Amino acid sequence: MKAVLAALVLIGVAMARQNPPPVQTTAPTPTPVATPTQTFEEFLAGVRADALKAGVRKETLDAALTGLEPNPVVVARDRAQPEATQSLDDYLAQRLTPTRIQTAVTMRQTHAALLDQIEKTYGLPPSMMVAFWGLESNFGAFTGSYQTISSLATLAYDGRRAIFRNELIAALKIVDAGQITAADLKGSWAGAMGQPQFMPSSYLTNAIDFDGDGRADIWNALPDVFASMGNYLKRSGWQAGDAWGREVKLSKDALADVEKGVPMRTTGCRALKEMTVARPIADWTALGVKDADGSSLPATTLTASLVRGQARYFLVHRNYEAIIAYNCSNAYAISVGLLADRIASQKRPGPGQK
Repeated sequence: MKAVLAALVLIGVAMARQNPPPVQTTAPTPTPVATPTQTFEEFLAGVRADALKAGVRKETLDAALTGLEPNPVVVARDRAQPEATQSLDDYLAQRLTPTRIQTAVTMRQTHAALLDQIEKTYGLPPSMMVAFWGLESNFGAFTGSYQTISSLATLAYDGRRAIFRNELIAALKIVDAGQITAADLKGSWAGAMGQPQFMPSSYLTNAIDFDGDGRADIWNALPDVFASMGNYLKRSGWQAGDAWGREVKLSKDALADVEKGVPMRTTGCRALKEMTVARPIADWTALGVKDADGSSLPATTLTASLVRGQARYFLVHRNYEAIIAYNCSNAYAISVGLLADRIASQKRPGPGQK
């Protein structure tokens, strides 16, 4: 989500029901790198051959790859590993600031007509769409300034990682299709692009030309930005009208009962494995779980899984897994949900009001 968010996500992505999984939006977790056994020019020659086989025109490859050099800043960023992991509680406090919340509310009001269109098409509430937008690129203010083809070529060469090589060829396909020039194709150091911070393969799978101008412009055109994000999330299993989850309260006894009686998940990406299996709300009530204000949990037919922070707890539903599919991080996904709730809680102005 970022240039690529504070921490890169794991490759595995939770996936929804009937549709095949969309390609991840954010960059894969750095892995130990091997010393290259060929020159960068030899590496690019191999990429060129593979891209030609994939249908990319020679003219595009000449323009995009000629004179390309590895970017040492990208290598340094990739190899730098954080010494400490930020807790969910701290992450929420840092991301959900009064300024961000107020900006999100304003953006919801400013783009109300477009956001309502997106909701009718993809089922994403305006508050949820704005929350994603705000956390991915600070409402479009920061989309990254690294040359995407250079970054991906550097990452693919440094360590011979197939995931980045595939993304590089996907980026070349985007340029070859006339969606954007190689010079204008920019994003994070790890290759995430535009206001939704899509990886190139995700762009090819999910980007939408909502304004009908012939280009799916996720860098500058808000109709395309919102529609592309909405398409991704719908394909990830988002169910219109369902809640994502809620904050809850657990006593020490209730937490002990949960730990004894509700197993953790064993499959999926890391964030999914940090959640319990899903249980009916009645089961959570029987275990002593309360709403955040101390009242009884509201009745719903949706099942829920527990996500734990250091001092905060959340019951999350199936729509939460669509958020996880966008970025496999519980801290990120909870932030999106809570920010969406804060936006939705603000009264929408009537005609002529501000």
